[in-house]
Amino acid sequence: MMPGRCTPGLTPRGPHSEGCVGDRNVPLYQAQHDPMQLPPGRRIPEAAQRTRFCLRGDPVTMNAHEFRRRGKEMVDYVAEYLEGIEGRQVYPDVEPGYLRPLLPTAAPQEPETFEDVIKDVEKIIMPGVTHWHSPYFFAYFPTASSYPAMLADMLCGAIGCIGFSWAASPACTELETVMMDWLGKMLQLPGVFLAGEAGEGGGVIQGSASEATLVALLAARTKVIRCLQAASPGLTQAAIMEKLVAYASDQAHSSVERAGLIGGVKLKAIPSDGKFAMRASALQEALERDKAEGLIPFFVVATLGTTSCCSFDNLLEVGPICHEEDVWLHVDAAYAGSAFICPEFRHLLNGVEYADSFNFNPHKWLLVNFDCSAMWVKKRTDLTGAFKLDPVYLKHSHQDSGLITDYRHWQLPLGRRFRSLKMWFVFRMYGVKGLQAYIRKHVQLSHEFEALVHQDPRFEICAEVTLGLVCFRLKGSNKLNEALLDRINSAKKIHLVPCHLRDQFVLRFAICSRTVESAHVQLAWEHIRALATDLLGAQKEEKAEIKS
Repeated sequence: MMPGRCTPGLTPRGPHSEGCVGDRNVPLYQAQHDPMQLPPGRRIPEAAQRTRFCLRGDPVTMNAHEFRRRGKEMVDYVAEYLEGIEGRQVYPDVEPGYLRPLLPTAAPQEPETFEDVIKDVEKIIMPGVTHWHSPYFFAYFPTASSYPAMLADMLCGAIGCIGFSWAASPACTELETVMMDWLGKMLQLPGVFLAGEAGEGGGVIQGSASEATLVALLAARTKVIRCLQAASPGLTQAAIMEKLVAYASDQAHSSVERAGLIGGVKLKAIPSDGKFAMRASALQEALERDKAEGLIPFFVVATLGTTSCCSFDNLLEVGPICHEEDVWLHVDAAYAGSAFICPEFRHLLNGVEYADSFNFNPHKWLLVNFDCSAMWVKKRTDLTGAFKLDPVYLKHSHQDSGLITDYRHWQLPLGRRFRSLKMWFVFRMYGVKGLQAYIRKHVQLSHEFEALVHQDPRFEICAEVTLGLVCFRLKGSNKLNEALLDRINSAKKIHLVPCHLRDQFVLRFAICSRTVESAHVQLAWEHIRALATDLLGAQKEEKAEIKS
């Protein structure tokens, strides 16, 4: 075959090609632009001979040239989506099961084009998306998002390492260690939590705060079992396990209860005070009662920024008790932890020096896209002692040098992504001052909403507003507030979720979006007020009809 010529229906690979992509005389690796050559006599498989590989958008493959083109298109799509997200309805108009009838019953046998796939994103996926980054999304807590983090995630996917050990990708491991130290210093964590060059502690990126709580509980469980068995060799693990007790506030996240279930230990809720905080007296009473019954307290979770109302357990009271009782103290600051980089909020973390482990989610409020949950421990051996397993296929020459970290011993899964790239990009491109400004803006907006609620005598604030969450309700019955929330979410102009504070049904208004402004908060409040007026008017008419 002459250079540059091609059999009918096939596309030349380039001006200097000696064969055609898809030509049965061209080795497979060569056809796919790999410089490696197959052994003599090796030919493209019959299935590949019948399939074209080309540079101009062929559906079968996406080479670097095509990736550049489609990547730019995807970046444009993402940018347009985020720039126009305010114009999309924040909550979807779909019913459960909407998607299955829109898709084939099985994967396609023949390849499809990128154009077809991206069209179906708008046609099939977007109608069922809840737009968490809409400035009218005020539900749950924020999920962080920023362009630098998205770009870092793209690079993470391209590198594609599975960083379970230092040897698996040294940069993946070492950047994570340094980024966790950077973040720890931003929070002014005690030095014992930092890896430094020779520290006993250190940080690790977990997938979520739920994982961090479970990891801490399992490490604490292993530690206390080994300690008791060392003192009394005749004790079995089963005998100890049935007596172990963990504790958390009655306002703690449900993931704490789930950690207890998975860990096979009892978990007891400590009644919170009038500000929904766990205090020393209630915890001490529970510890003494359980010890008198022969139980073994071993683990306490203190929450800084509860999910329901962003209340704060009193670390300065709870911490010393845990220290005196030799009970592992884990601090869960999943949402609120990001705010501690601001000096005016750092006091909320006072008492962390008593903790054995501390965790918060940069992927909630620090502009680092999910998943990135930052966890620190005072003694890394507490984690590695619980999770370390060393099959021969994972061993490497540096693992016992004392100079490296193998993060597979710090977590439940084996594999891990290069998540620290997101932190590195965000910290460098925003700077600490930029991140602080972002937090302060959200807190300011929450206080603005709080002031609006105070101006309407029909409403009440239900918990102290400290950071970016406002808990409020109409004065009246739970049924009334349930009806108001139903009207709010049925209108789909804004999105809220509720909570229960004691016996009250309460609406939560969380400042979430990176792009939310005062105007969005004002519009949301006017919308809520209008719906409340309609609801109260309808109830008044209903009562009048009943009387008549």
